[in-house]
Amino acid sequence: MAGLAPAKRRLPAQLLLLWLLTGSSESRLFLLAPHAVTLEKNSQANISIAPSSPLNQSVVIQLNVTFSSRLNYTSTLTVPEQVLLPVEATSVSFNVTAHDVGQVTTYLLSNNTELNSLNFRIHFMVVRSSVLSVISQLIGWLYFLAWSVSFYPQAWENFRRKSVVGLNFDYLALNLTGFIAYSVFNIGLFWVPYIKEEFLKTNPNGINPVSANDVFFSLHALLLCLVYISQAAVFERGGQKVSCTAMFLLVIGWTFGLVSLFLAVAKQITWLDYLYYFSYIKLAVTLVKYVPQAYMNYRKQSTEGWSIGNVLLDFTGGLLSILQMILQSYNNDEWRLIFGDPTKFGLGLFSVVFDILFMIQHYCLYRRPSQYQAVAEQEDD
Repeated sequence: MAGLAPAKRRLPAQLLLLWLLTGSSESRLFLLAPHAVTLEKNSQANISIAPSSPLNQSVVIQLNVTFSSRLNYTSTLTVPEQVLLPVEATSVSFNVTAHDVGQVTTYLLSNNTELNSLNFRIHFMVVRSSVLSVISQLIGWLYFLAWSVSFYPQAWENFRRKSVVGLNFDYLALNLTGFIAYSVFNIGLFWVPYIKEEFLKTNPNGINPVSANDVFFSLHALLLCLVYISQAAVFERGGQKVSCTAMFLLVIGWTFGLVSLFLAVAKQITWLDYLYYFSYIKLAVTLVKYVPQAYMNYRKQSTEGWSIGNVLLDFTGGLLSILQMILQSYNNDEWRLIFGDPTKFGLGLFSVVFDILFMIQHYCLYRRPSQYQAVAEQEDD
């Protein structure tokens, strides 16, 4: 019975929290509808809109088009100007017809002052082929898997050899910093409501670039980087240490991050700007992190200690990532996905180029010597 006492003392606090949550949700009406709808060219779709709770009066919901990838949005999509939500109705549906490839964004506006629909929008995307969309999503999962698994061969190589000799410490330090920055960026845009709202205000017609896959990948990569560093702390390292050049670059990067943080706290920049500034650290790291490892391989004339499995999987993921961008650009008739974001495309291409260099070093330039010695033939008597 004594064990029940703490539970009884906690119960009122839990009930109070539940009451506050339910009370706040009941006092605020809002609309429920899909945030994004994808249609195939020359097809139709039925869209449903529902209030969070039944209304005591009929409501007119206007679909205000705020963005169109074409000069006239009706050449892309036919959408009604308004729909009527009857009294006590649980939902209302309307049809949209896709005509040509493009994108249209509509905001839902209501004549009901209690209905909080001002920030709700539906982003319509008309694609050439739904099959290509499925293939693109499949490729996305494949490169996500390849990049995620690519961290394990190096960890296994270190464990098998009980040594990190051949794994450049500058690469480890830069990679850790890069994935810390990438994780902070992804977590902020995916999980923090205030920052997500800032993104919507800054990009009223855009789509949040961060998905659950991005968050998992960055946190998983960060965890494996910490595993590498723990292995470097306990396994043979051969006197390796982080170079002064890498330390200088890291100091510059973290100083930039701290200054940006202070500016955000002082409200000189928005928190969304801070996240984007912090993500630039990841971009800079990606540009330089492979150089120390490639130079170390050249200086040693060997790739021993540097897992080729890591390189092959990273190369596969990079190629699939570029392929997905090309497919998405063609399917959406939106080549700005590549040429409008040269940073993302360029970094993917940059990684692939270095992977090719590592493969040339491993398989051509610095091949391991044979594990046997040729025996000279005995001369005949």
